[in-house]
Amino acid sequence: MNNKAMIAVALAGLVGSSMAMAADAPKTEKCYGIAKAGQNDCATKTGSHSCAGQGKKDNDPADWKKVPAGTCEKAGGKTDTAKAS
Repeated sequence: MNNKAMIAVALAGLVGSSMAMAADAPKTEKCYGIAKAGQNDCATKTGSHSCAGQGKKDNDPADWKKVPAGTCEKAGGKTDTAKAS
């Protein structure tokens, strides 16, 4: 087998394995009101800060963490489609 053929086979294997890993990725959702201070995943919905890890208080209803789909309300939070207040 020449070098080009070996490279093509190797690349095909890598592409196939990455696609399989992406398909197996678990579904997640934004969960508001459960993040501990400094452990939020991104900006607030109110715009009081714009980055992960900048939450100032525990369980702020404007801060969110990404959680497995279907677990937010069980943890005491609200999903991004629900009215968090």
